[in-house]
Amino acid sequence: MRVVVADDAVLIREGLIRLLEEFGCQVVAAVGDGDSLVEAVAEHRPDVSVVDVRMPPGFTDEGLRAAVEARRRVPGAPVLILSQYVEVSYADDLLADARGAVGYLLKDRVVDVEDFLGGLRTVAAGGTVFDPQVVAQLMVRRRRDDPLALLTPREREVLGLMAEGRSNPAIGRQLVISDGAVEKHIRSIFAKLGLYAEDGDQHRRVLAVLAYLRS
Repeated sequence: MRVVVADDAVLIREGLIRLLEEFGCQVVAAVGDGDSLVEAVAEHRPDVSVVDVRMPPGFTDEGLRAAVEARRRVPGAPVLILSQYVEVSYADDLLADARGAVGYLLKDRVVDVEDFLGGLRTVAAGGTVFDPQVVAQLMVRRRRDDPLALLTPREREVLGLMAEGRSNPAIGRQLVISDGAVEKHIRSIFAKLGLYAEDGDQHRRVLAVLAYLRS
């Protein structure tokens, strides 16, 4: 994988570079601010970018804003947000892109290198990966016109696990139900959200997760 790393903290940035290179990734650019991230994505077209939320000059949400701009400049550019903070102001803009290839993990909850690399690969492949705490805080912004109102409690559980990046077998193990039951729940979720087969299963899965996170 060709990777862009964006983090203003030098030690963290250098640590990520060494980790990624140790596991066979090529870091094509390492930057410390949002403008440089946008330029690096436009120039290198990486397989995925790893981006911190808070960067110069304001140390608020510059990383998220830069990620949104990078995906505007390079449509669908895969971005994995890796931060200590859950910042919801621009997270909705990032997640609103139905093409997927986005993730949001919290630094202090990434305790296994393979989990991090697995999330990175998922985003690079066009999937979505979200820390449960990110999902929980985004859900606080639930709108009055909740598109998930028709879902049963079990279907909401299945969709919540989909939002965490779980595969169908992993969802089945978590809920102690069969793979067939998981598939049945997912088909029902797609139908209730008006997501039809001609859109393709992976695309429908991304759209369903986005509906969950934005509801």
